[in-house]
Amino acid sequence: MATRKTSAKERPSYRCTECGWTTAKWLGRCPECQAWGTVEEFGGAPAVRTTAPGRVTTAAVPIGQVDGRQATARSTGVPELDRVLGGGLVPGAVVLLAGEPGVGKSTLLLDVAAKAASDNHRTLYVTGEESASQVRLRADRIGAIDDHLYLAAETDLSAVLGHLDSVKPSLLIMDSVQTVASPEIDGAPGGMAQVREVAGALIRASKERAMSTLLVGHVTKDGAIAGPRLLEHLVDVVLSFEGDRHARLRLVRGVKNRYGTTDEVGCFELHDEGITGLADPSGLFLTRRAEPVPGTCLTVTLEGRRPLVAEVQALTVDSQIPSPRRTTSGLETSRVSMMLAVLEQRGRISALGKRDIYSATVGGVKLTEPAADLAVALALASAASDTPLPKNLVAIGEVGLAGEVRRVTGVQRRLSEAARLGFTHALVPSDPGRIPDGMRVLEVADVGAALSVLPKRVRREAPQEEERRR
Repeated sequence: MATRKTSAKERPSYRCTECGWTTAKWLGRCPECQAWGTVEEFGGAPAVRTTAPGRVTTAAVPIGQVDGRQATARSTGVPELDRVLGGGLVPGAVVLLAGEPGVGKSTLLLDVAAKAASDNHRTLYVTGEESASQVRLRADRIGAIDDHLYLAAETDLSAVLGHLDSVKPSLLIMDSVQTVASPEIDGAPGGMAQVREVAGALIRASKERAMSTLLVGHVTKDGAIAGPRLLEHLVDVVLSFEGDRHARLRLVRGVKNRYGTTDEVGCFELHDEGITGLADPSGLFLTRRAEPVPGTCLTVTLEGRRPLVAEVQALTVDSQIPSPRRTTSGLETSRVSMMLAVLEQRGRISALGKRDIYSATVGGVKLTEPAADLAVALALASAASDTPLPKNLVAIGEVGLAGEVRRVTGVQRRLSEAARLGFTHALVPSDPGRIPDGMRVLEVADVGAALSVLPKRVRREAPQEEERRR
């Protein structure tokens, strides 16, 4: 009996649930988005077809004849958000704002909606996670009531498109894209097919109506945007909303921006009355004291292109257990451990290995760049010797395992920010460039030279220097 050959239409096909990449055979790892265990069988492989030439919608013209004024950004009324967007919202642009639950995404976008409505721009705020009365209570609390601001609670895509036809807004805010579903697509809201269909329909509506759209996106436990990776490719701008729910500081970072750079950061303060932008957020990261305290050191970090003065604190106590504790908050544990090893080996501080070490930052800021290494090392050395560092001192530089202090980017911008806030002394790597007026800079080549600013160490090494001169 002859067996019937399986046709190409009946052969199984496989698709990645994260990015939508398809293949004819199963793979453990998607070669497109590098995700493991996301390739699943979804039916017969699509037949190979060819597309015949069709009628064009708009004729191709020389690029010099294209009117670029249609892509002019309009301010959102929130300067810190305009900084990250590259000047504001462009008509027809679709922006995806992602962040953890409770970080303040809805509060920020409701404030943006109110600012746009107060500027006589008709705005539609669609909520799929809360009821209209819940959003109204938040609007009363932050003062976001305006006649040009329309509110709807919908989870059906067709109903959302119907609201667009009736309201005709110039700004649409969808909170959130994972809660809306299309009745024409199988699957629960938030699934790959549903998110792709909802985002695609809203993007088409935005481009056709020249309507700016802000989409709220969920994140996974790893901090990545939930849903298919294709969502990030479809939108024009991707923003990440970060912040510790126990702290007031919130940061908006640009991950993708077709209309500007991605090296700008917006700073906000979340409080009971809403959320406000911080043009000068350095005060949140500093502790004002009359006299310096042992175990504290100031540094200047770069968030995008914005310099921020931050404070590093360290505390060392005698350990009561065989394995001393190493606790960090706002700092990378691995880099703190490296600084402890460098201080013990290169700085000749042997008391750190048998003591409990606690290190943290002030104000909830997270210092991850290597430029904070020198400040961490000085804070640890100051805590170990119970000696305060000189007043109005900032430390900038990356510390290597050999004890050398390496150069970092943006030293001049960091020093200018420190001088603006009243700091008069700085420890920096060699060749810092132009020094601001009123700032005394000490160039240090290694950790040993940096530790000389500690008063006790100066008194201990002064007789040796005097003997060497003789």
